[in-house]
Amino acid sequence: MSDRQLNFLILVNLSVLVAAVALAGPEFVNTYNLQSMAAQVPELGLLAIGVMLAMVSGNGGIDLSGIALANLSGIVAAIVVPHWVSPDAAPMAYTLSFAGVALVVGVIGGLINGLLISRAELTPIIATLGTQLAFTGVAIVLTNGSALGLGYIEPLDDFGNAPVFGVPICFALFIVIAVVIGVVLRFTPFGMRLFLLGSNAKAARYAGINLRRMILVTYTLCGVLASVAGIIIAARTSSMKWDYGSSYVMIAILIAVMAGVRPDGGYGRVICVVLSATALQALSSMFNFLNISNFFRDCAWGLLLLIFLAVSRVDLRSWLPRRDREAGSAPSRPLPGAQCPAPGPATPPSRPE
Repeated sequence: MSDRQLNFLILVNLSVLVAAVALAGPEFVNTYNLQSMAAQVPELGLLAIGVMLAMVSGNGGIDLSGIALANLSGIVAAIVVPHWVSPDAAPMAYTLSFAGVALVVGVIGGLINGLLISRAELTPIIATLGTQLAFTGVAIVLTNGSALGLGYIEPLDDFGNAPVFGVPICFALFIVIAVVIGVVLRFTPFGMRLFLLGSNAKAARYAGINLRRMILVTYTLCGVLASVAGIIIAARTSSMKWDYGSSYVMIAILIAVMAGVRPDGGYGRVICVVLSATALQALSSMFNFLNISNFFRDCAWGLLLLIFLAVSRVDLRSWLPRRDREAGSAPSRPLPGAQCPAPGPATPPSRPE
């Protein structure tokens, strides 16, 4: 709890809930609405965790292809799986096969990003922008630009919408994934290497870390997270479309920046990303209750992103009085009992012979 960013995000969540109850009424916090909000968080939350991992890796790392890969994963699974398993005859087998195919597509897409960045040495933002367009293009070709309806498949629909003990299944899965990634980053050699890579790539190379392998694994993991988001989207909406969530890229970046992830690399906390995602989802639901236009919502997300990026670059100490700045940057006093050498006589300058 000593993390100021964590405390800030907890305060933001509480403030949004209080404001929503005051403006939209107590219906905002009823069980149905809370479950509805929880079911919508995983899509953005998983994409934001992928953005966080790419940012933490440094070198201007970012993954712009997340939502495009999520849509492509669901579309490929929706086209391929019915040729193997009938959703009417074996709905559970269809659901498991759908998830498996989507995950394979996510792994392939993440590997493509990782290879372009680690082997071809492309700038991450350029590489993932290119793959975003490529994934979207493939999805358009496969569907002729139209939506694919899945129909009602009970296990898949339950995964996206049904609660267990009052908690949506997809939200519970999102929390489990977030906890696993948080533990990996904090307590495993992979996490230590990733943070070192983002903080100082040269030091990481001298420490014997295989930088190309780290980048490849990181972006492959981002692809897996995007495919899981695609499965959840398909389960929630019972359909897939190439342009679903067109603003999700910007919102995922906003969630990561709002969570305190350092765009330069080397720092990020998964718990802050989760709290940032829940705060934005609560704010979005409040806009729905107040009948605020979606166009204004996108404008608000863009303004918030610019504000957080600007604030992260501002040194608040520059606004303090000069005396306070000097006091904050003054050298520490010697420890008690420490002996300082007595000043000796000044050595006279030598004269030329």
